[in-house]
Amino acid sequence: MRIIGGQVFDLKEGFLHRELCTAGADIASASADGKTYDAQGCYVIPGLTDVHFHGCVGADFSDGDPAGLQTMADYELSRGVTQICPAGMTLLEDQLTVICEMAARHKKTSTAGAELVGVHLEGPFLSYAKKGAQNGEWLHQPDADMLKRLVDASEGLVKLVTVAAEEPGAMDFIRRVKEWATVSLGHTTADYDTAMEAFKLGASQATHLFNAMPPFTHREPGVVGAAADCPHVRAEIICDGVHIHPSVIRAAFKLFGADRMILISDSLRCTGMADGVYPFGGQEIELHGNRATILGHPETLAGSVTDLMGCVKTAVEFGISLPDAVRAGAVNPAQAIGIFERYGSLEPGKAANIAILDENLNLKDVIFRGELV
Repeated sequence: MRIIGGQVFDLKEGFLHRELCTAGADIASASADGKTYDAQGCYVIPGLTDVHFHGCVGADFSDGDPAGLQTMADYELSRGVTQICPAGMTLLEDQLTVICEMAARHKKTSTAGAELVGVHLEGPFLSYAKKGAQNGEWLHQPDADMLKRLVDASEGLVKLVTVAAEEPGAMDFIRRVKEWATVSLGHTTADYDTAMEAFKLGASQATHLFNAMPPFTHREPGVVGAAADCPHVRAEIICDGVHIHPSVIRAAFKLFGADRMILISDSLRCTGMADGVYPFGGQEIELHGNRATILGHPETLAGSVTDLMGCVKTAVEFGISLPDAVRAGAVNPAQAIGIFERYGSLEPGKAANIAILDENLNLKDVIFRGELV
Protein backbone atom coordinates (compact mmCIF):
# COMPACT_ATOMS: atom_id res chain seq x y z
CA MET A 1 0.00 0.00 0.00
CA ARG A 2 1.13 3.55 -0.81
CA ILE A 3 -0.06 6.21 1.63
CA ILE A 4 0.19 9.49 -0.22
CA GLY A 5 -0.49 13.18 0.40
CA GLY A 6 -0.18 13.13 4.18
CA GLN A 7 2.20 14.54 6.75
CA VAL A 8 4.13 11.53 8.03
CA PHE A 9 5.62 11.38 11.53
CA ASP A 10 9.41 11.34 11.48
CA LEU A 11 11.60 10.70 14.52
CA LYS A 12 14.01 13.52 13.69
CA GLU A 13 11.94 16.05 11.75
CA GLY A 14 8.53 15.80 13.40
CA PHE A 15 6.34 15.64 10.30
CA LEU A 16 7.30 15.45 6.64
CA HIS A 17 5.19 15.58 3.50
CA ARG A 18 6.20 12.25 1.98
CA GLU A 19 4.90 8.92 0.80
CA LEU A 20 4.75 6.00 3.20
CA CYS A 21 4.74 2.43 1.87
CA THR A 22 3.77 -0.90 3.36
CA ALA A 23 4.47 -4.42 2.13
CA GLY A 24 2.51 -7.12 3.87
CA ALA A 25 2.57 -6.46 7.61
CA ASP A 26 5.64 -4.19 7.48
CA ILE A 27 6.63 -0.63 6.65
CA ALA A 28 8.65 -0.79 3.42
CA SER A 29 10.68 1.43 1.13
CA ALA A 30 8.34 0.58 -1.77
CA SER A 31 5.01 -1.12 -2.35
CA ALA A 32 4.01 -3.38 -5.22
CA ASP A 33 0.40 -4.35 -4.40
CA GLY A 34 -1.14 -1.44 -6.33
CA LYS A 35 -3.17 -0.17 -3.37
CA THR A 36 -3.18 3.56 -2.62
CA TYR A 37 -4.51 5.45 0.40
CA ASP A 38 -5.04 9.19 -0.04
CA ALA A 39 -4.05 10.94 3.22
CA GLN A 40 -4.33 14.45 1.82
CA GLY A 41 -4.73 16.93 4.68
CA CYS A 42 -4.09 14.24 7.30
CA TYR A 43 -1.40 13.29 9.80
CA VAL A 44 0.09 9.81 9.49
CA ILE A 45 1.41 8.55 12.83
CA PRO A 46 2.54 5.25 14.36
CA GLY A 47 -0.13 3.24 16.12
CA LEU A 48 0.00 4.05 19.84
CA THR A 49 1.14 1.81 22.71
CA ASP A 50 -0.69 2.10 26.04
CA VAL A 51 1.46 0.71 28.86
CA HIS A 52 -1.02 1.59 31.59
CA PHE A 53 -4.73 0.97 31.17
CA HIS A 54 -7.08 -1.36 33.01
CA GLY A 55 -10.07 -1.76 30.76
CA CYS A 56 -12.74 -0.29 28.50
CA VAL A 57 -16.27 -0.90 27.17
CA GLY A 58 -17.30 -3.00 30.16
CA ALA A 59 -14.23 -5.23 30.39
CA ASP A 60 -11.28 -5.15 32.79
CA PHE A 61 -7.97 -7.01 32.51
CA SER A 62 -8.14 -7.98 36.19
CA ASP A 63 -11.33 -9.97 35.58
CA GLY A 64 -9.23 -12.72 34.02
CA ASP A 65 -11.89 -13.14 31.32
CA PRO A 66 -10.49 -14.09 27.89
CA ALA A 67 -13.55 -12.71 26.07
CA GLY A 68 -13.19 -9.45 27.98
CA LEU A 69 -9.53 -9.14 27.02
CA GLN A 70 -10.48 -9.64 23.38
CA THR A 71 -13.17 -6.96 23.72
CA MET A 72 -10.54 -4.60 25.11
CA ALA A 73 -8.12 -5.38 22.27
CA ASP A 74 -10.81 -4.79 19.65
CA TYR A 75 -11.84 -1.44 21.15
CA GLU A 76 -8.28 -0.20 21.55
CA LEU A 77 -7.48 -1.02 17.92
CA SER A 78 -10.55 0.93 16.83
CA ARG A 79 -9.05 3.94 18.65
CA GLY A 80 -5.63 3.74 17.00
CA VAL A 81 -3.97 2.02 19.97
CA THR A 82 -2.37 -0.85 18.08
CA GLN A 83 -0.25 -2.24 20.95
CA ILE A 84 -1.54 -2.82 24.47
CA CYS A 85 0.16 -3.55 27.78
CA PRO A 86 -2.83 -3.81 30.14
CA ALA A 87 -2.41 -3.25 33.87
CA GLY A 88 -3.46 -5.60 36.63
CA MET A 89 -4.78 -4.19 39.90
CA THR A 90 -3.71 -5.09 43.43
CA LEU A 91 -4.98 -8.65 43.67
CA LEU A 92 -4.04 -11.85 45.49
CA GLU A 93 -1.32 -13.91 43.80
CA ASP A 94 -3.79 -16.58 42.66
CA GLN A 95 -5.81 -14.05 40.66
CA LEU A 96 -2.69 -12.33 39.32
CA THR A 97 -1.54 -15.75 38.12
CA VAL A 98 -4.87 -16.23 36.34
CA ILE A 99 -4.57 -12.97 34.43
CA CYS A 100 -0.92 -13.61 33.56
CA GLU A 101 -1.76 -17.06 32.19
CA MET A 102 -4.71 -15.57 30.30
CA ALA A 103 -2.41 -12.99 28.72
CA ALA A 104 -0.02 -15.70 27.57
CA ARG A 105 -2.87 -17.67 25.96
CA HIS A 106 -4.25 -14.56 24.29
CA LYS A 107 -0.83 -13.71 22.88
CA LYS A 108 -0.56 -17.14 21.26
CA THR A 109 -4.11 -17.48 19.97
CA SER A 110 -5.67 -14.07 19.23
CA THR A 111 -5.83 -13.05 15.58
CA ALA A 112 -7.80 -9.81 16.01
CA GLY A 113 -7.62 -6.55 17.88
CA ALA A 114 -4.63 -4.58 19.13
CA GLU A 115 -1.55 -6.70 19.74
CA LEU A 116 -0.86 -7.67 23.34
CA VAL A 117 2.81 -6.75 23.81
CA GLY A 118 3.11 -6.87 27.59
CA VAL A 119 1.52 -6.89 31.02
CA HIS A 120 1.87 -4.15 33.63
CA LEU A 121 1.55 -5.29 37.25
CA GLU A 122 0.55 -2.02 38.90
CA GLY A 123 -0.06 -3.88 42.16
CA PRO A 124 0.34 -5.37 44.70
CA PHE A 125 3.75 -4.02 45.84
CA LEU A 126 2.43 -0.60 46.91
CA SER A 127 2.12 1.70 49.92
CA TYR A 128 -1.09 1.57 51.92
CA ALA A 129 -0.87 5.32 52.49
CA LYS A 130 -0.88 5.96 48.73
CA LYS A 131 -2.98 3.04 47.57
CA GLY A 132 -5.53 5.32 45.91
CA ALA A 133 -8.12 3.14 44.25
CA GLN A 134 -6.18 -0.08 44.93
CA ASN A 135 -7.61 -2.60 47.43
CA GLY A 136 -5.57 -2.16 50.62
CA GLU A 137 -6.45 -5.62 51.95
CA TRP A 138 -4.56 -7.26 49.11
CA LEU A 139 -1.35 -5.24 49.21
CA HIS A 140 1.86 -7.26 49.47
CA GLN A 141 5.41 -6.31 50.42
CA PRO A 142 7.80 -6.31 47.44
CA ASP A 143 8.58 -9.95 46.72
CA ALA A 144 10.95 -10.85 43.88
CA ASP A 145 10.18 -14.56 44.07
CA MET A 146 6.47 -13.81 43.70
CA LEU A 147 7.13 -11.58 40.72
CA LYS A 148 9.27 -14.29 39.11
CA ARG A 149 6.37 -16.73 39.44
CA LEU A 150 4.10 -14.22 37.72
CA VAL A 151 6.65 -13.52 34.96
CA ASP A 152 6.83 -17.27 34.34
CA ALA A 153 3.02 -17.58 34.37
CA SER A 154 2.83 -14.87 31.71
CA GLU A 155 5.54 -16.60 29.65
CA GLY A 156 7.65 -13.46 29.82
CA LEU A 157 4.86 -10.98 29.06
CA VAL A 158 5.22 -9.09 32.35
CA LYS A 159 7.16 -6.08 31.03
CA LEU A 160 6.42 -3.47 33.71
CA VAL A 161 5.95 -3.56 37.50
CA THR A 162 5.12 -0.73 39.89
CA VAL A 163 6.63 -0.67 43.38
CA ALA A 164 6.65 1.68 46.38
CA ALA A 165 10.36 2.27 47.05
CA GLU A 166 9.95 2.85 50.79
CA GLU A 167 8.35 -0.52 51.51
CA PRO A 168 10.45 -3.15 53.34
CA GLY A 169 12.48 -5.18 50.84
CA ALA A 170 11.85 -2.77 47.95
CA MET A 171 15.51 -2.04 47.22
CA ASP A 172 16.46 -5.71 47.06
CA PHE A 173 13.35 -6.28 44.92
CA ILE A 174 14.46 -3.61 42.43
CA ARG A 175 18.00 -4.98 42.33
CA ARG A 176 16.74 -8.48 41.52
CA VAL A 177 13.84 -7.86 39.14
CA LYS A 178 15.21 -5.06 36.93
CA GLU A 179 16.44 -7.67 34.45
CA TRP A 180 12.98 -9.23 34.15
CA ALA A 181 10.83 -6.12 33.78
CA THR A 182 10.95 -2.33 33.78
CA VAL A 183 10.55 -1.14 37.38
CA SER A 184 8.41 1.94 37.98
CA LEU A 185 7.97 3.85 41.24
CA GLY A 186 4.39 4.59 42.13
CA HIS A 187 1.67 4.52 44.80
CA THR A 188 4.47 5.57 47.11
CA THR A 189 5.36 7.89 49.97
CA ALA A 190 9.06 7.80 49.05
CA ASP A 191 11.03 10.97 49.62
CA TYR A 192 13.68 12.30 47.23
CA ASP A 193 16.59 10.35 48.72
CA THR A 194 14.71 7.06 48.80
CA ALA A 195 13.54 7.50 45.22
CA MET A 196 17.07 8.40 44.10
CA GLU A 197 18.40 5.21 45.67
CA ALA A 198 15.73 3.19 43.86
CA PHE A 199 16.52 4.82 40.53
CA LYS A 200 20.25 4.22 41.03
CA LEU A 201 19.53 0.54 41.69
CA GLY A 202 17.68 0.19 38.40
CA ALA A 203 14.15 1.54 38.62
CA SER A 204 13.59 3.52 35.41
CA GLN A 205 10.04 4.85 35.37
CA ALA A 206 7.51 6.77 37.46
CA THR A 207 3.91 5.57 37.50
CA HIS A 208 1.31 8.24 36.65
CA LEU A 209 3.49 11.18 37.67
CA PHE A 210 2.05 13.40 40.44
CA ASN A 211 -0.77 10.97 41.22
CA ALA A 212 -0.38 8.67 44.26
CA MET A 213 2.98 10.10 45.29
CA PRO A 214 4.21 13.03 47.43
CA PRO A 215 3.80 16.47 45.88
CA PHE A 216 6.71 18.19 44.16
CA THR A 217 7.65 21.12 46.41
CA HIS A 218 10.62 23.43 46.74
CA ARG A 219 12.00 21.70 49.86
CA GLU A 220 10.63 18.19 49.36
CA PRO A 221 10.91 17.32 45.66
CA GLY A 222 10.01 13.67 46.26
CA VAL A 223 9.71 11.10 43.47
CA VAL A 224 9.03 13.79 40.86
CA GLY A 225 12.28 15.60 41.59
CA ALA A 226 14.29 12.40 41.78
CA ALA A 227 12.89 11.14 38.48
CA ALA A 228 13.66 14.46 36.81
CA ASP A 229 17.26 14.28 38.09
CA CYS A 230 17.85 10.81 36.60
CA PRO A 231 18.28 10.96 32.80
CA HIS A 232 17.42 7.26 32.37
CA VAL A 233 14.00 7.62 34.01
CA ARG A 234 10.80 8.09 32.02
CA ALA A 235 7.58 9.44 33.51
CA GLU A 236 4.02 8.32 32.79
CA ILE A 237 1.37 11.00 32.89
CA ILE A 238 -2.42 10.86 32.55
CA CYS A 239 -3.58 13.56 30.15
CA ASP A 240 -7.36 13.19 30.34
CA GLY A 241 -8.14 16.74 31.49
CA VAL A 242 -9.13 15.47 34.94
CA HIS A 243 -6.08 14.06 36.72
CA ILE A 244 -3.52 16.76 35.88
CA HIS A 245 -3.94 20.52 35.33
CA PRO A 246 -2.92 21.69 31.82
CA SER A 247 -0.17 23.88 33.27
CA VAL A 248 1.35 20.86 35.03
CA ILE A 249 1.24 18.84 31.82
CA ARG A 250 3.22 21.61 30.11
CA ALA A 251 5.61 21.90 33.06
CA ALA A 252 6.28 18.15 33.12
CA PHE A 253 7.16 18.09 29.42
CA LYS A 254 9.55 21.00 29.99
CA LEU A 255 11.08 19.40 33.09
CA PHE A 256 11.63 15.94 31.62
CA GLY A 257 11.81 16.70 27.91
CA ALA A 258 9.49 15.10 25.38
CA ASP A 259 11.76 12.09 24.93
CA ARG A 260 11.17 11.01 28.54
CA MET A 261 7.40 11.50 28.83
CA ILE A 262 4.94 8.64 28.40
CA LEU A 263 1.29 9.41 27.86
CA ILE A 264 -0.98 6.81 29.42
CA SER A 265 -4.74 6.54 29.62
CA ASP A 266 -5.11 4.61 32.92
CA SER A 267 -8.55 3.88 31.49
CA LEU A 268 -11.18 1.85 33.32
CA ARG A 269 -13.88 -0.60 32.24
CA CYS A 270 -16.36 2.29 32.12
CA THR A 271 -14.43 3.95 29.28
CA GLY A 272 -16.85 4.14 26.38
CA MET A 273 -19.80 3.38 28.66
CA ALA A 274 -22.74 5.32 30.13
CA ASP A 275 -22.70 6.95 33.58
CA GLY A 276 -23.25 4.50 36.40
CA VAL A 277 -21.61 2.21 38.97
CA TYR A 278 -19.04 -0.38 37.89
CA PRO A 279 -16.88 -3.02 39.66
CA PHE A 280 -13.19 -2.25 40.03
CA GLY A 281 -10.54 -4.43 41.69
CA GLY A 282 -12.79 -5.70 44.49
CA GLN A 283 -14.41 -2.28 44.92
CA GLU A 284 -16.95 -0.18 43.02
CA ILE A 285 -16.46 3.02 41.06
CA GLU A 286 -18.94 5.64 39.97
CA LEU A 287 -18.78 7.32 36.56
CA HIS A 288 -20.08 10.85 35.98
CA GLY A 289 -19.15 12.31 32.62
CA ASN A 290 -15.37 12.16 32.27
CA ARG A 291 -14.69 11.54 35.97
CA ALA A 292 -14.60 8.15 37.75
CA THR A 293 -14.27 7.94 41.54
CA ILE A 294 -14.45 5.28 44.25
CA LEU A 295 -18.11 4.81 45.20
CA GLY A 296 -18.78 6.76 48.38
CA HIS A 297 -15.45 8.62 48.12
CA PRO A 298 -15.94 11.29 45.45
CA GLU A 299 -12.54 12.80 46.27
CA THR A 300 -10.66 9.62 45.22
CA LEU A 301 -10.09 9.36 41.47
CA ALA A 302 -10.10 5.76 40.28
CA GLY A 303 -8.58 6.17 36.85
CA SER A 304 -9.60 7.76 33.60
CA VAL A 305 -12.34 7.22 31.05
CA THR A 306 -10.34 8.57 28.12
CA ASP A 307 -8.50 6.29 25.68
CA LEU A 308 -4.87 7.00 24.79
CA MET A 309 -5.65 8.61 21.43
CA GLY A 310 -7.93 11.00 23.29
CA CYS A 311 -5.06 11.76 25.67
CA VAL A 312 -2.76 12.59 22.74
CA LYS A 313 -5.34 15.02 21.38
CA THR A 314 -5.87 16.55 24.82
CA ALA A 315 -2.10 17.03 25.25
CA VAL A 316 -2.03 19.05 22.03
CA GLU A 317 -5.01 21.10 23.21
CA PHE A 318 -3.02 21.80 26.40
CA GLY A 319 -0.09 23.20 24.40
CA ILE A 320 2.13 20.17 23.74
CA SER A 321 3.29 20.07 20.11
CA LEU A 322 1.85 17.27 18.00
CA PRO A 323 5.29 15.69 17.35
CA ASP A 324 5.99 15.65 21.10
CA ALA A 325 2.56 14.23 21.91
CA VAL A 326 3.00 11.47 19.31
CA ARG A 327 6.46 10.70 20.67
CA ALA A 328 4.97 10.37 24.17
CA GLY A 329 2.14 8.14 22.97
CA ALA A 330 3.98 5.93 20.49
CA VAL A 331 7.77 6.11 20.64
CA ASN A 332 8.57 6.39 24.36
CA PRO A 333 6.18 3.70 25.66
CA ALA A 334 7.50 1.23 23.08
CA GLN A 335 11.04 2.02 24.21
CA ALA A 336 10.07 1.72 27.87
CA ILE A 337 8.94 -1.90 27.59
CA GLY A 338 11.57 -3.00 25.08
CA ILE A 339 9.50 -3.36 21.89
CA PHE A 340 10.78 -0.35 19.94
CA GLU A 341 12.73 -2.53 17.52
CA ARG A 342 9.38 -3.56 16.03
CA TYR A 343 6.85 -0.88 17.07
CA GLY A 344 6.49 2.83 17.75
CA SER A 345 7.78 4.54 14.59
CA LEU A 346 7.44 4.37 10.82
CA GLU A 347 10.82 3.13 9.54
CA PRO A 348 11.11 0.32 6.97
CA GLY A 349 11.08 -3.09 8.59
CA LYS A 350 8.82 -2.06 11.46
CA ALA A 351 5.22 -3.16 11.90
CA ALA A 352 2.80 -1.40 9.55
CA ASN A 353 0.58 -0.27 12.44
CA ILE A 354 -0.56 3.23 11.54
CA ALA A 355 -3.15 5.78 12.62
CA ILE A 356 -4.49 8.45 10.26
CA LEU A 357 -5.65 11.68 11.92
CA ASP A 358 -7.60 14.44 10.21
CA GLU A 359 -6.60 18.09 10.41
CA ASN A 360 -8.45 18.41 13.76
CA LEU A 361 -6.61 15.36 15.15
CA ASN A 362 -9.70 13.18 15.06
CA LEU A 363 -9.00 9.55 14.23
CA LYS A 364 -9.95 8.88 10.62
CA ASP A 365 -8.59 5.41 9.89
CA VAL A 366 -6.39 2.67 11.33
CA ILE A 367 -4.03 0.48 9.35
CA PHE A 368 -3.01 -2.66 11.25
CA ARG A 369 -0.44 -5.14 9.98
CA GLY A 370 -0.65 -3.36 6.63
CA GLU A 371 -4.43 -3.68 6.28
CA LEU A 372 -7.08 -0.98 6.59
CA VAL A 373 -9.37 -1.91 9.50
